This record gives sequence, C-alpha cells and structure tokens, in this order.
Amino acid sequence: MTQPPSTSPTATYRLQLQPDFPFAAAERAVPHLAALGVSHLHLSPVLEAVPGSAHGYDVVDHTAVRAELGGEPGLRALAATARSHGLGLVVDLVPNHMAVPAPVSLNGPLWQVLRDGPASPYARWFDIDWDAGHGGRLLLPVLGGRLGDEARHFRVEGGVLRYQEQAFPLRPGTEELPLMRLLEAQWYRLAWWRLARSELNYRRFFTISELIAVRAEDPEVFEATHGTVLRLVREGVIDGLRIDHPDGLVDPGGYLARLHEGTGGRWTVVEKILTGDERLPASWACAGTTGYDALRHLDGLFVCPQGAGRLFSHYRDFTTPLADEGGDWEETVRRAAYEVITHDLAAEVERLVRTAARISARVPAPGDHAPWALRHALRELMVRLPVYRPYAADAGQAEQDAAMLGTAAAGARTAFRVPEEARAVDLIHDLALGRLADGPEDEGADCADFAARFAQTASALHAKSVEDTAFYRYPVLLSACEVGGAPGDPALPPEAFHAYCARMQRDRPTAGTVLSTHDTKRSADVRARIAVLSECPDRWRDALGAMAEGAVCDLGAAGVGGAGPADPMVSWLAWQTVFGLGAPGDTAAAERVTPAVLKAVREAGLRTSWTERKAGYEEAVAEFVRKGPCGPTAAPLVALDDELAPFIRANVLGAALLHLTMPGVPDLYQGTEHTYAALVDPDNRGPARFRPELLAELDGGGAPRGLSAEKLRLTATALRLRRDRPEWFGAAATYEPVYAEGPAAEHCVAFCRSGRVLTVATRLSLRLVETGGWWDTLLRLPSGGPWHELLTGRELPGGAAVGLSELLAVSPVALFVAG
Repeated sequence: MTQPPSTSPTATYRLQLQPDFPFAAAERAVPHLAALGVSHLHLSPVLEAVPGSAHGYDVVDHTAVRAELGGEPGLRALAATARSHGLGLVVDLVPNHMAVPAPVSLNGPLWQVLRDGPASPYARWFDIDWDAGHGGRLLLPVLGGRLGDEARHFRVEGGVLRYQEQAFPLRPGTEELPLMRLLEAQWYRLAWWRLARSELNYRRFFTISELIAVRAEDPEVFEATHGTVLRLVREGVIDGLRIDHPDGLVDPGGYLARLHEGTGGRWTVVEKILTGDERLPASWACAGTTGYDALRHLDGLFVCPQGAGRLFSHYRDFTTPLADEGGDWEETVRRAAYEVITHDLAAEVERLVRTAARISARVPAPGDHAPWALRHALRELMVRLPVYRPYAADAGQAEQDAAMLGTAAAGARTAFRVPEEARAVDLIHDLALGRLADGPEDEGADCADFAARFAQTASALHAKSVEDTAFYRYPVLLSACEVGGAPGDPALPPEAFHAYCARMQRDRPTAGTVLSTHDTKRSADVRARIAVLSECPDRWRDALGAMAEGAVCDLGAAGVGGAGPADPMVSWLAWQTVFGLGAPGDTAAAERVTPAVLKAVREAGLRTSWTERKAGYEEAVAEFVRKGPCGPTAAPLVALDDELAPFIRANVLGAALLHLTMPGVPDLYQGTEHTYAALVDPDNRGPARFRPELLAELDGGGAPRGLSAEKLRLTATALRLRRDRPEWFGAAATYEPVYAEGPAAEHCVAFCRSGRVLTVATRLSLRLVETGGWWDTLLRLPSGGPWHELLTGRELPGGAAVGLSELLAVSPVALFVAG
C-alpha cells in the first residue's frame, strides 16, 4: 500500500518515544506494524521536552521537534517511511502545560517571565496570580529547605543566580546587590518546596508544581504554542492528533474549534474521562474521546456481579477497613476529596476564595459573605460534583451543568449550621455557572476568571481524589481500579455494553477505544487475569489465607501499629498485583512489583505518602513483597494460577476481539498484540519490543503455540479486516447485537457489523463451566452468508442456529465474515 492514509484511522498503534526509543527505532518497526494491520502510528509527544524525559509531557519548547528523538528530520523520515507502507502519524499534543525544568533556562518563555516579570511579552502565556501575596512575585517552590537554611547554597555567577545545580535569571540592575536584597528584588520568590501546597500562585497540572499551566485560550499563545505542530499537519507529516488533558483548559470546546480550523478538520481525539452516564459535549469539534469509556464497558463485561459482591465480603473480613479508608467506596471517595481540596489543592482554593471575596464585596445579592464562608461553600460544593468538571462556556451543556451543580449546591448547604450563612453556596454556585458575568469590566473579568478556575480546579480535584487516592484505598478488585472505572460497581451486563456500542456508532463512530495505555494502572491482560477472581472469590480467600499465614512482616517495628502480619490492605493489594502480573513466587518479579506496591501505598496516603514518607514502613512493605508474593510462600497462588489458566485465556482473547471489532477506532498500546503484563508507570513505559518473526511464522501457516501467539493471530486478523474493509467498521457502518438463546445465554457477547462481520466472545467462562457449560444454548447466525470463520476456517450457512458448545469448542472467541 502506498496511497495516503484515510482521514480517520482504521486502527492506531501507540509508541512511547524516548531517548532509548527515538524516531529511528520507530522507523525500523514500521514494516512490522504495517504487516500487523494498523493504519496509523500513534506517537507520544514529539516537541522538545526535559532532557532524558521518558514520556515527553514536560514540554519546554513548542517551536522545535525533540532533538533527543532525532529532531524534525527524524520525524519527517519516520513519516516518509510510514507513508511508503500506507501508514499515517497521529501525535500526542500537550496544550495545557509546560515544564518548570532545571535549569529553568530550558523553558525560554518562562525564563523571560522570571527575568522581566509582568512586563514580559511571555507573561500572558502562564496563568500567574501576581497579586497573591508574594510582593508581586512568582513563587518558585524549588528549595530543599527554608530560605534561611539554604542561603549558603546561593551564588551569583555568569550573570545568573545559581542554587546547587539550578540557575535563575536576574532582574536587570540587581546583579550587584547583596544576596538577601538581590533575592527580594527578583520577579520570583525562591521558596521551600513544601510551600507549593498552600502558597503557589501559578496554575499547574494537577498538583505537580514542575508543570506550569499554559493559557491556550489566548489566541496569541495558541498560535505560538501550536504553530510547529499545525505546520507539520499542513505539510502532511502529521495526520491526526490526540489532545492531552483538555479539562485543564479554560474552554475545551472553544479550543477544539480553533484547533479544528487550524488542522483543516483532521482526525482528533481528546483524553477526556467520562464518569457514569456523562457524555462528551456534542459541540466539541473532535472525533470523540481517547477511549477510557470504552475500557470501562469492556472490563465490566468480564466481572461477575455476584462474585464481586462476595469478594468484597472476603476483602472486608481480611482487611477490616474503616468505611472511609476502603470499607465503602462512596465514603472513601468523599474522604479523599476532602483531604485533597483542603491539603493538596489549598493554593488553588485560596485563589478562588480571593476572587469570590472581591466579587462578594461588590455584588449586593447574593454577595456580602465572609471569606471563611466562601471557602467552606466552595469546598462543600466541589467535593459533591459527580464528574470531573462543568463547562460553563459551552451553551450545549448549560442545562445539564445547572442541574448537576444545583444538586451539589443543595447538599453543600446542609454543611452549614446557620442557614443564612449557607447562602454563600448560592454565590459560588452562580459564579461556577458563569451567571454573574455582567457588570463593570473588573467585575466581569473576576467572574469569568472564577468560572474558569472553578472548572479547572474541579478537574484536578476529581483526578487526584478518585484516580490517585481512592483507587489505591479500595483495592477490592484491582482490575476495576482503572482510569474511568467504577470500583464500587465494577460489573456491567451485556445489555449495557450493547447500548454503549450502539450510541458510539450513532454519535461518535470514529472516537478512540483502548484497553491499555501509557496511563493505565495495569495493562489489559493484567486486568483480565484479576477479573477472573470475581468468578472464584472463595478460592481467592482460601489461597490468600494460606499465604498470609506464611508471609509475616512486622510493621509494628516500623511505627505503624501492632506487630503481626503485614498491613492487611497492603497484603491484599500485593497478592492481587503479583497474580495479575502472572508472577507469583517469582523472585525476579520483585523488581517490578515492589515499586508498584510502594507507589500504591504512597498514593493512598494512609500510612506513608510522596511528601511524608515513612521509611521504616516502606522498607517493611518492600521486604514483605520480596518474601511473600514474590517468595516461596506464594505456592498456593501458583496453583491457583495454573487452575485458572483456561479462564484467563477466555478473558484475554474475549476483551481483545471485542475491542478490535466494536465501534470506534481501536488504539493498541505497544506490545499488546501479544500477551502484555505491565503495572503502573514507569513499568509500562519502557521501550517498545516487537516480535516480527512470530507474525511471519503465523502468516506462513504455523499454528499458534501459547496464548501470546494466539492473541497475536487474533489481533492481526481483526486489524487486517478493518484495514481491508473500512466501510464495515467506520462512520457509515452499523452495529447490531446478536443474542444467544438458552440457559447460558448471558455468557455470550455477540454483535454484527454492517451485516458482514460477526463477533462472538465468551464472558464469565469459569462460572459457565461451573454451571455445566453451554448445554443447548444456541446462537442464530444473521441471514446472508455463508459465514466464514477467520480463525479456524470453518464455514456455516446464514440463518443457522448453532450450538455454542460447537461454535466455541476450539476457542472462546470467533470472528466470522459473510460471503
């Protein structure tokens, strides 16, 4: 194939670019990936980033393609090679933030702001509150200790201020001042890193002070930060975009409209996390999300609802958690939200309070409120939002957001003892909806600023409290603790999956779908393994009990409670993690499991955290992982792993086939065409590895040996079908559920695409076996045909009612094509 790729991909393949895997390495992989059947390579960010960055989201220069990857010549060479094999390029774009690197001079615009202050032409790039109480200076929380204790490490050298390995610009005319006066005379205030939590006066990415937010809503800033990428789009080097974290933007809809115009309508997807029944705003000019909503619906199919409930009972007995520390999902989320909004996001809240107080002093009604009341109202309202953020600037969302915020406000008012003081909630509510935007110029600016900041802070709150805290405090079924997931209600019936797919085909037929990404906490195959435990909760309980007796870890000596077995929450989490990785008792796996478990306990923040580490506790946890899950006491888990192998196979193949044939554009994460077991980053962000020789062997007629080869054959078959017959899967295609008939019908998930492709997968296969198998359950093939099964070569007539015990005798999945 040498023709240019179509506007919408048929399938994308995600590559994590980094110095150890640059453009040249990706170029060498092109023939294999083209043979696999994808239509586009999906590249992680390609603009200049912090040296050595393994991900590229810490951009320092929007005008240049990253030199460590091969620069623009390397990107162009990759694009040319890809195009010669019929592939296009989709690039990850980071519009929300830039790095605050060391040295800061790597970020040229920020360097000039630090030197020249608000008068710098680049000051408009960054969302800085110059009036936040630091004497009109930008707080830089980069010091290892308090300023007085660190003063001995400062020196002026070569016209710059140096602190250890860092360097900062000097305000012109201050070079000869004594040190302390020199520090006070700068446009920035160097401060202890711990002050960022409450004193920071620039918007950042979530709670990461090393990432300063960019005001992409400003047309000049947009042009400056997007010019290089848009030029590469116009020149045919880049064919599509993936937009990182749109919820951090002031007006995502407006941003996407401007981007759509700049790209000429190229295929674009957004990393938007939808919650519950939330829908992507219809007005957004994009193909859809990157696919975490699809992941949730796919994963939910393979969780047994009854077994998940029983597993929770065993978890509760084993860990005896408090309700708000993992004993109840909603209570755990609520406590985490209060902790994050009062601690981690204190600086963001205080900026909102200052703005609301200025407005309150000028607005007769519903104004005139004390700052404490505004702060309390803000917190109580924000923790009750069920989604990441409202979109006040989007006219199409006005009614929906008003209802959502109205419900949250009603709950927030109950948190006030004096009803009259609860009227502060009314002001915050109206400001969040942008209802007080009219008035004098300064008042209108404050109102617009509040609405934007409220939404951005809400997004950070939801991400930090749910994804990065509650998910780690509620490890009942780790496969459900995934981005976009619902750990408190992890199971979904086939009807919910079919309804989602029908809606996708109708509303966003070329949106992205995913099973694994660079941000998933566990890869799809790890989650597929863990999901089987929902089908055998009693066996998991018995195995865990046997192992817990032999894996003792004295956390009492670490100062965290009485001596005895390992922290039961950590024990439960670690054993599930090593089971999901497929490495119980594997001493070598400790190098991967230990960092993942330590990250989990730090994110949970109950016994240790990233900023208040308890060294003794963490050492005890690491020792437990080495001697328990990755040690000789894991024998019962090894036996359980062997016993569950057939059902793990059904989950792995079933999820893969459904993903590759459902509505939307499937994105394959690097290596996931085979079985791919990876834990949370950085474990899942290593250089890509490929097995072209195995694909060649299968293409030559070799039979797949093992699950990895079986998954590769299935993946290549489905991808090539999508590539060769895009009309059967694209925007003009159709989606029809196909229902089995008989006693085991709920164990079959099947659908037909455009009357030409029939997908059949088995769900809850262990429960299926335990209840006697398929019995006389039938699947009636759609009319037309004959139907040719691509994985086995069988042929069946259209309209035939086929027993599922026969249809799925060789494999738990089947892929038929008519004609």
